[in-house]
Amino acid sequence: MKKHKRKLITLGILFTSATAIIHIINRIIAASSILKDTLHVYNKNYFDWRFGQIYYTKHGQGSPVLLIHDLTPGGSAYEWHKIEKDLSQNHTVYTLDLLGCGRSDKPKITYTNFIYVQLINDFIKKVIGEKTTVIASGYSGSFTIMACHSEKPLFNKIFLVNPPSLYCLNQSPDKKSKLRKFAIEIPIFGTLIYNMLTSRENVTTLFMENYYFNPFHVTSENVDAYYEAAHREKEGSSKYLFASITGKFLNLNIVHGLRSINQSIVILEGEEEPGGKEISENYVEYNPAIETTIIGYSKHFPHLENPSEFLNTLKIYSKSE
Repeated sequence: MKKHKRKLITLGILFTSATAIIHIINRIIAASSILKDTLHVYNKNYFDWRFGQIYYTKHGQGSPVLLIHDLTPGGSAYEWHKIEKDLSQNHTVYTLDLLGCGRSDKPKITYTNFIYVQLINDFIKKVIGEKTTVIASGYSGSFTIMACHSEKPLFNKIFLVNPPSLYCLNQSPDKKSKLRKFAIEIPIFGTLIYNMLTSRENVTTLFMENYYFNPFHVTSENVDAYYEAAHREKEGSSKYLFASITGKFLNLNIVHGLRSINQSIVILEGEEEPGGKEISENYVEYNPAIETTIIGYSKHFPHLENPSEFLNTLKIYSKSE
């Protein structure tokens, strides 16, 4: 009996020690990720929203354009830094860090598509204050479509950069995805899993294999910005957005919204984006008015990898404004 008790005490001590060490490692990763301060905070513009403070920037004069980055834990307004200045010569350009991303608050909640629908519509109404052209990257195209569907008068043109497939958006949370979400949200140990999945090495791999057409175009600044955004903590933790994405809680069938929109919609597809052509064709099936175009020598982030062609394409499709 005493021997069994000693084993339990030993195991308890080892578990407590391991937990403390992992917690320290997690804190070191969070602190070291912002040492380079790649994501500068300009003018400290924050939109006080119901779920937290949303960081945004505003540049230029003219008709408003809102740039919405892809919805990933490493995403932020940095994604638009190569085209923001040029656009601001003729437009008032707004960028934001979505809730759970970059320099915005990262509340410990379950993130859903509808949360971002509300965020975009509230931001346009309360910060921009007039009809807005929106350029949305990646997954953010899904809630941009639904935001327009719910409040059409707020939107002018909509540009979707490599939007997600309608098939993937239709996948609901299941037992396996819910279990993955639960595992990541576990204190300390879940944070360690998140830190491993969003390590600097994995961010580099994402850029070289998934984001860029030419891996030699990937810069250390790209990696630093996304790594910092994935670990920068402000009123919460980035892992909760990642857990919700992994758990498929952000998926939503947008077909009914896509069909109902009368606004001009243009899909900008990276030349080497996997399945890009099929995805664009699927969107057009449900809304034949959608226009599609290809940005050469690019993949998931054509506005980062080939900004000159991206800007020229925007100008062509914006002439009717």
